[in-house]
Amino acid sequence: MTQPDQIHSAARTYAQEVADGTLSRREFLTRATVLGVTTSAAYGLLGLARPAAAAAHIAPGGTLRIESSVKAQKDPRTFDWPQLSNFTRGYFEYLSEYQIDGTITPMLLESWEVNDDATEYTLRVRPAVTWNNGEPFTAQDVAFNIARWCEKNVEGNSMASRMGSLVDEETGMAREGAITVVDDMTVRLSLAAPDITLIAGFSDYPASVVHSSFNGDPLDNPIGTGPYLPGEYEVGVRAALVKNEDHTWWGEGAALDRIEFIDYGTDQASIFAAVDSDEVDMIYESIGEFVTLLDDVGWTKSEAITANTVVVRTNQAAEIDGVRPYSDARVRLALAMAIDNNVLLELGFSGNGTVAENHHVSPIHPEYAEMPAPVFDPAGAKALLEEAGMADFEHDLISIDDTWRKDTSDAAAAMLRDAGIPVKRTVLPGSTFWNEWAKYPFSTTDWAQRPLGVQVLALAYRSGEAWNESAFANPEFDALLADALAIADADQRREVMAKLQKIMQDEGVIIQPYWRSIYRHHKETVVGAEMHPTFEMHVAKMGFAA
Repeated sequence: MTQPDQIHSAARTYAQEVADGTLSRREFLTRATVLGVTTSAAYGLLGLARPAAAAAHIAPGGTLRIESSVKAQKDPRTFDWPQLSNFTRGYFEYLSEYQIDGTITPMLLESWEVNDDATEYTLRVRPAVTWNNGEPFTAQDVAFNIARWCEKNVEGNSMASRMGSLVDEETGMAREGAITVVDDMTVRLSLAAPDITLIAGFSDYPASVVHSSFNGDPLDNPIGTGPYLPGEYEVGVRAALVKNEDHTWWGEGAALDRIEFIDYGTDQASIFAAVDSDEVDMIYESIGEFVTLLDDVGWTKSEAITANTVVVRTNQAAEIDGVRPYSDARVRLALAMAIDNNVLLELGFSGNGTVAENHHVSPIHPEYAEMPAPVFDPAGAKALLEEAGMADFEHDLISIDDTWRKDTSDAAAAMLRDAGIPVKRTVLPGSTFWNEWAKYPFSTTDWAQRPLGVQVLALAYRSGEAWNESAFANPEFDALLADALAIADADQRREVMAKLQKIMQDEGVIIQPYWRSIYRHHKETVVGAEMHPTFEMHVAKMGFAA
């Protein structure tokens, strides 16, 4: 068992791998902190000091104006867009937090301990935390939230896939005995099978911690532990967080009096105009040619090399005119064979990234297994469709109407047509697209990074999961994934991951053209605005330089 005054033995092994040059520092930091090693201790194993926090350099007060989409709020466990959580982070906090350097640090938990085979977790609650209604935050609150995350039958609750090792498949609820309140400050989790992703799952953006009285509406019932409260909220226009002067927050920072989120739509030209006219202090993301234009404005640019991506995917269960065209692997593989991922990176994202391999596991994931590049063979694609009796079927590739996702989809459709495959394009506004994003027969979707590759596969491709937009259901894949989730050592897990990635390629589950390098610009005076690999904004740590 990992103890607060000990270093997990596996972490020492990982540190040696860094010294030997077989493991990156970022991968080491993620692996070690998931096991319960503190960030300071993890850096210490590398012979480094933990980087100093920026909070000491922030001046008190002020209003920060952020360009960001303002979407309709809903129960956090059903969040499917990071912007939703960036707002609610002001008052709904997290048990753990994923940092830019790859570490996973305690938030409402003070620490955690994981046994050697990752079947038992002991969670230590941070002392002296209170809800903004004055009640103490206790182990009962932690248990309540984990139990509600386990509710698999709640539509859109993607947290249930992250908590799979705690869920009773028959009831769709937390398994009896899985969550035990040991005392006011301790929760013990007993897993049905080993799972090394649990702590990382606690940091994912739908894992907001809510009060036991929560009614499903974050704006109507904003009892949280954070330093802010929601102010105005007009979907598609503007939202604001205001400092909660009546609440003594447990953390350090929270310097700003007010944080505004202003929606200029998805057109980067409109966003650039807002920058040029001094209507905002930072933006959510800089894209394409506007990266250079914003450089010329003189704002500070922050870059993150990430496992964020876009997938061009078919829905294998979709029925069109009485036919399920994408249930046939030959059709799926033909579409992939007709597309050159290098071209989609260049035309769709201005080359700002690296080419991917159609399996949704990134080279920056610790357990990534190097795979051969997808075969680009337009003639072979056409022949495969003829063999499947689908050569004349017209595909309808659906995308959102913004810049890079639309451009990527346009490029994909053009290449399909060049291969002699009939395809039309449907472009939808964001307000329409995201309502049915998981159900379209053929569409493109962007996916945010997760710390571990097995997390992504469990979220998006395991049979029956809420976010399984491809409707992929493969018993062999599910069984191998269960094995991978049980292997703490990433080098050993990589052997299983190679099989999983090959199934993804062989089955033509997705066309995944590239991994994105992402950028954010902000005024030089803004502190804490650096681009996070999963687009998180840790609002309590933001402010203006002293």
